[in-house]
Amino acid sequence: MNRKELIDALSAKTGSSKADADRNIAALIEIITSTLKKGDNVALVGFGTFEVRKRAARTGRNPATGAELKIKASKAPAFKAGATLKAAVNGGKK
Repeated sequence: MNRKELIDALSAKTGSSKADADRNIAALIEIITSTLKKGDNVALVGFGTFEVRKRAARTGRNPATGAELKIKASKAPAFKAGATLKAAVNGGKK
């Protein structure tokens, strides 16, 4: 499902206009992004948690030359699925 299909589905599910659904999705993405930028988590009980994970600095290799290179420490956004979502995907109920 892409963004347009998500907007269509949200609009149909809520009975709102497609413009309202688009604004709501954009606002949700903006809120999650700004919260993660601050280093906080977004926990939606039953659905899952959006969080920032820290990656340590490490040594890697250039695949073309085989030369070693240093990879800087970084932060990466991550999503951890909740129990209810896992159960729904696996066909069970929780």
